[in-house]
Amino acid sequence: MASTSRTVALIVAGAALLAATACTPPEVATTAPEATASCTKDSLPTRTPGTLTVATGEPAQRPWFVDDRPTTGEGFEAAVAYAVAARLGYARDEVTWTRVPADAALAPGPKTFDVGVDQVAISEERKRSADFSAPYYLVRQTVVAVKSSPIVGKRSLADLRDARLGARAGSTGEQAITDLVEPTTRPRLFDSDEAAVQALRGGQIDGLVVDLPTAFALPDTVVVGQLPQVGAPQAFGLLLDRDSPLTGCVSAAVGQLAADGTLKQLEQTWLVEAARVPELR
Repeated sequence: MASTSRTVALIVAGAALLAATACTPPEVATTAPEATASCTKDSLPTRTPGTLTVATGEPAQRPWFVDDRPTTGEGFEAAVAYAVAARLGYARDEVTWTRVPADAALAPGPKTFDVGVDQVAISEERKRSADFSAPYYLVRQTVVAVKSSPIVGKRSLADLRDARLGARAGSTGEQAITDLVEPTTRPRLFDSDEAAVQALRGGQIDGLVVDLPTAFALPDTVVVGQLPQVGAPQAFGLLLDRDSPLTGCVSAAVGQLAADGTLKQLEQTWLVEAARVPELR
């Protein structure tokens, strides 16, 4: 499990990426781009002809992958990768996985893979050295608590209105508390993510609102539930070489999966049901 210092670092990194994208809220496509004759396995210029090489980090963790085995297609991002590959005409045995650390995958210069999938948030800075597909996931805000908290087991926004909730000041988490939960008492706001986590562990608040990836990374906590979308969420995209000839086709495949409801179903299967993280309404 991640240490507390590493977890706080993850929260800080997520907050920085959100700030970078806050001015232009991302959208998952609702209409499917038209496929072209060039968006087929036989015409795509992949690193190995007839094979799609997909990169992710190591270990590949739940709920994005299951048992650190991307080849099973289990877990949200593994399932997304195989769904995109199928739209491009690749059979399961024509998808090859490779492990690439996040820093190396994001480094400027040629990639050693065709597409990467590893909870990579799209940002303008990153677009200067790499391409991204259309977003396949918009990050949700969640409520996390320690196991002894009185809000563990709550299943609705109304159930949280009398809770002592906290978030980093100025974050999407603060907006989620104010606009969605509408608590009877003002939320506790913290100047730093480290202070927010310490307040949660010290019992000063009943629950902390953070993004879903951060929630999964916090040790010894319970994810009470996911909140409806609010504000300008981070968007995850498939990572490609800068000016890759594959970008248009991969984006079209992601858009088609969004338009026909596949991405929403995969999110429900792996980030709600399998992860046991209910949606709070």
